[in-house]
Amino acid sequence: MAIADLKNVLKVFGGSELSADRQKDLFQEALLMTLARAADADVSIQHVEVERIQQILNEHTGKEFSSADIRVAARQELYAEATLVKYLRGVEKKLSEGQCSEIVQALADVFRSDSTVSALEVDFFNNVVSALNVTPAQIAGLIAGDV
Repeated sequence: MAIADLKNVLKVFGGSELSADRQKDLFQEALLMTLARAADADVSIQHVEVERIQQILNEHTGKEFSSADIRVAARQELYAEATLVKYLRGVEKKLSEGQCSEIVQALADVFRSDSTVSALEVDFFNNVVSALNVTPAQIAGLIAGDV
């Protein structure tokens, strides 16, 4: 789980500029962080959610992640110094609008993967959307110029 060390996220908070490759890595790390924490948003990590996160990560990164990778990245201890929302607010400025929208769409996909969406998951989703500065149009997949 090379990207799970979150080194690119940590560099953003150190003020480092990112190359195109590093921006891609940062996107992958932010996606992993967001989806992993989402699995624990309702205080109950469901197996179906972990499986869906693995699929989404593979689709978006081309990399394989074990369920243990997801569960480790979901651990609250990783976010002791700053919340996920604070990390995402810092990362948002380094990611493209499309990448931020992609993270939000993937998050919605994870929450729909089990039979119910809890109030805690809705709150988590709204906090991520706010932190990534994603608009309602972007959430709906409406991007100017796209048909």
